[in-house]
Amino acid sequence: MKRWMLMVCLLLAGGSACADPMVWQPAAGHTQIPIWPGAAPDAQPVPGPETLAKGAITNVTRPTMTVYSPTGANTGAAVMVIPGGGFQILAIDLEGTEICDWLNSKGITAILLKYRVPGDKKFHRTGPYPKNPLALQDAQRALRLVRSQAAKWQIDPHKIGVLGFSAGGHLSAAMSNHYNTRTYTPVDATDKVSCRPDFAVVLYPGHLNTEPNTLGLVSDIKVTKNTPPQFILQAENDPVDDVGHSIAYFAALKKAEVPAEMHIYATGGHAFGLRKTKYPITEWPKLVDRWFETTGIVPEQK
Repeated sequence: MKRWMLMVCLLLAGGSACADPMVWQPAAGHTQIPIWPGAAPDAQPVPGPETLAKGAITNVTRPTMTVYSPTGANTGAAVMVIPGGGFQILAIDLEGTEICDWLNSKGITAILLKYRVPGDKKFHRTGPYPKNPLALQDAQRALRLVRSQAAKWQIDPHKIGVLGFSAGGHLSAAMSNHYNTRTYTPVDATDKVSCRPDFAVVLYPGHLNTEPNTLGLVSDIKVTKNTPPQFILQAENDPVDDVGHSIAYFAALKKAEVPAEMHIYATGGHAFGLRKTKYPITEWPKLVDRWFETTGIVPEQK
């Protein structure tokens, strides 16, 4: 920050320093909470400082979670929101804060996960677990924290789910099937708490099928009868992650007799989030709303 800008900040803030405008901060009234009490496990170097540009965060080395509590009626349900970005960036607005606001409007507590991403695939091992364990480590730790503090945030500890987009969709599936996998050495009593999500919403996921345009599920995701209920949605013309990712995962869920609902739309592309488009897929939040009701995650609206 330039010297003159720092002086203005100090004057306006009565002597307190201004937040770096290049580092993401939640809106007023929400506080980021560090996931780890000290250094995160398996810390890796990144090519530069954490940066926010055009709604995307790069070079995340200090993972956090931010709790968004509903201001009106509270159903007791909670959803950890996991932005996508190819395990290289985090689409923190499109697939993060905007989703939290929508969930709050439904009486659901949202927890926005800012997990570690390297910012440069040439600088750091990228991709999903187990190739890169950092994101799953952060997600498991964050869910344990939420469950351990459920009473504080008026959350039912048995109604805590995950909702992820793209790479975050894969991370939601990984959390649903690796909850008994110890990905890091326990650091405190929180790590004795279960990190199994009670449900998952998986939206235009990647890294789930063995080959492009095939229907084989990757060996790193092992679905069992104890995998929590899943909701899956994707566009058939997705140019980033072919629809085989969703279909392969759904087939494995059905084989294991896991309750699952899947919607495949002809058009819609990738990375649409909640933003309105001309395609029918833009109405996907209504489908999730109804799924939440019919599965008993939230009370059915009369």
